Amino acid sequence: MSLLVRHCFSNYSQPVLPLPGDQAVVRYLKPHLMFGTLAMSALLAGCSHTTRNPQLPVGDAAHTIFPAETAPRTTYRVRPLDVLNVKVLNEPQLSSEELMVSEVGDIQMLLIGSVPVAGLSPQDISREIEQRLGKDYLVDPQVSVSVQTLAPRYASVEGEVEKPGVYEINTDATLLSTIARAESPTSTAKLDEIVIFRTIEGQRMVARFNLKDIRTGISPDPRILDGDVVMVGFSATRGLVEDILEAAPLFNAWARF
Repeated sequence: MSLLVRHCFSNYSQPVLPLPGDQAVVRYLKPHLMFGTLAMSALLAGCSHTTRNPQLPVGDAAHTIFPAETAPRTTYRVRPLDVLNVKVLNEPQLSSEELMVSEVGDIQMLLIGSVPVAGLSPQDISREIEQRLGKDYLVDPQVSVSVQTLAPRYASVEGEVEKPGVYEINTDATLLSTIARAESPTSTAKLDEIVIFRTIEGQRMVARFNLKDIRTGISPDPRILDGDVVMVGFSATRGLVEDILEAAPLFNAWARF
């Protein structure tokens, strides 16, 4: 019996792998990563089957929403929990080799206080700090900013895998590599019902993929991004995916399908 079925019809529960101990990371990740998992758990509680929704994007339509390749960015944009190296020329007291971006996206510096940096490039941040220091404190300040450590990225893997949970991923993560982190699908998993949930421009999106086609190279291996939720399906619980689609208002995005 699948994990999802056991979740519905017994008191069985599968522990989720713990996140790192850094409380700042845990607080930041909760609203972004666990939403999909909690929402799906609420839906699975009823475990009712519904008519199959033909509008669930599959094949080429699915890969349009979740492409195998993401266009490379020419400039990195700083994210909350990134660690920055800020150097102010000839001003060691104003410099910092490890300055963490807060959960709300700012850094704290002597003299100028809070500086919003999330979404900016290191070059943009350098210019912003130069302007603030030059306004009241220094003559022609020279500031350089670089990213010392990238913030951790996580994806949730649920359903018919050996070890469901939340896993840290790198910037090159794909569907295959992410499912492998959960020690691969179980022997009873329905491999053509692999569903990815993702928030795109504020909308909750979903698409289904065929893992067999991806493994054999028939279909490309889609990229997995920070905050994605991957649900591995099972033939006996086919109706669960349709239950999720029937709950479209919860995700606020189904009009696009």
